[in-house]
Amino acid sequence: MSAIAELAEDRVVEGVYAVARKRRLRARSGSDYLALEFVDPTGRIEGRVWHDVELLDSRFAEGDAVRVLGRVERFRNSLQLDVRSIEQADADPASLAPAMRRDPDELDGFLDFLAAEISHPGLRATVAAVLDAETRKRMRALPATPDGHHLYAGGLLEHTVGVTTICRELCQLHPRLRADLLLAAALVHDVGRTIELRPGPTFQPTAEGRLLGHVHLGLRLIEERAAPLEVDARTELLHAVGSHHDSRTARTAEAACLYHANQLDAVAATRPVETPAG
Repeated sequence: MSAIAELAEDRVVEGVYAVARKRRLRARSGSDYLALEFVDPTGRIEGRVWHDVELLDSRFAEGDAVRVLGRVERFRNSLQLDVRSIEQADADPASLAPAMRRDPDELDGFLDFLAAEISHPGLRATVAAVLDAETRKRMRALPATPDGHHLYAGGLLEHTVGVTTICRELCQLHPRLRADLLLAAALVHDVGRTIELRPGPTFQPTAEGRLLGHVHLGLRLIEERAAPLEVDARTELLHAVGSHHDSRTARTAEAACLYHANQLDAVAATRPVETPAG
């Protein structure tokens, strides 16, 4: 069986993957085809079904684990699987979701270390209440975004550690920043994703997620668990989390820093790295 990361152009391959996306479209010729996205723990690849569309379409649904036979081709500088045969496979689709390359236990340890840096009792207690065992479990299973950076199981945990680490370094470079507030906001800034998204392989939004989005859901969760936090500190924390996708709404230095740290970690994770010539 061929893992997605091992696929090479002009090879006929057979593998067991999960169907992360499935669409039935119409070609310019007027005939139908299936546009698919396959995933496994090593990565993702687009797939197309050009022949026997009616028959093969009926064999599987989005989110299923499937056994695929096809030929790997190159299309617009990316590999694509020309599917010849596809059928449901006896496998757990969730186990086939793309996975991060880093050790989740190690990242959990980093998260504990960063949380322990918070000295403010109310902020420290609030972070502990928000990031309880169930939330931490879901952070290991979900991406940071459903269609962007850190798009794999555990990406949410990895991104949270990355953003908080950047914020910790900023506080050391600029002692004027309120470190407890910035670290707390960074640790919980994307906690709404744990309510917004379902586990892989599709990482589709829940009903609440589709209508409310992760920022709103995160703010609600923080408010529900911020009992030990005095009003002023709670307001500052909610403001920083609420503006982490929009720098125009950031009214404090800590909120602005969280916005930029969030952007920096996303860019560092996704922007192509050029190989130096010669």
